[in-house]
Amino acid sequence: MAFLGKLFSALKHTRSSISDALEMLTGQKISPETLEELENCLVGADLGVQTVDEILGIIQKNIQSDFYTHVEDYLISILPDSPDVQNGSDVQSVIMVVGVNGTGKTTTVAKLANYYLGLGKKVHLVGSDTYRAAAVEQLTIWANRLNVRLVCNEKSQDPSAVLFDGMAAGKSLGSEIIIVDTAGRLHTNKNLMQELAKMERVVKSKFSHYKLSVLITIDANLGQNSFIQAKEFSDHIKLDGAVLTKMDGTAKGGIIFSLYRGLGIPVKFIGIGEDLSDFLLFNREEYVKSLIGRNK
Repeated sequence: MAFLGKLFSALKHTRSSISDALEMLTGQKISPETLEELENCLVGADLGVQTVDEILGIIQKNIQSDFYTHVEDYLISILPDSPDVQNGSDVQSVIMVVGVNGTGKTTTVAKLANYYLGLGKKVHLVGSDTYRAAAVEQLTIWANRLNVRLVCNEKSQDPSAVLFDGMAAGKSLGSEIIIVDTAGRLHTNKNLMQELAKMERVVKSKFSHYKLSVLITIDANLGQNSFIQAKEFSDHIKLDGAVLTKMDGTAKGGIIFSLYRGLGIPVKFIGIGEDLSDFLLFNREEYVKSLIGRNK
């Protein structure tokens, strides 16, 4: 219920817009004008052209019945089931958090740490965003608040070297979850992607007993620009999932469908505020109901 209540509130604007458009079709004959209006509304919610076309087809096929239910069932069916986030696993894990600067990457690292601490895990942080001093400062504050160990090196400009030191320290301390904040921008986009690929190799070659996951932070307000960012990253490094950030009253929320259908990237967590607790494990049923459910 906590998930549904907070998410339902965060998606209020989008849900109201979609619901109003769907209500126009209830008990009515479909006209080209009403279909076009609904299509524009769904595209504006970032659902993606393919998904929108399929929704329109479902509505036309089921216009005389409860098409809401058919649309909800369809949207749920095209998303992955509950995400694998090492909730109860005893496997030692390292989570690299990647993404463009400004997408809430460093805050997401702190929220992930808080999430796993709540599960009783021994958590360790690594500050490898060596090109942005503010990131190290911010992560230091979060680490102190959470009372977790942070390894960083403000004098180093080599993210992979900091990662190695952080992984070695985490290994010696017996950390179960190591969460790594990575650079969001180097001198060029090519340099950034090469550095992230190098960090991936460091973990796989030097710390192979750790299960590696790479999560990308996606700003829910950026729409299809977020899709483009995710594609660029996925072309250079394997992305295991996304964290949808900045889910507030202005977020559209439909990008989850494009991410998964177009790039195979499932959303695993959702950030809906600035507090550490404003962090939700993704649930496809609750998400779809919060996105298009009837106004209440």
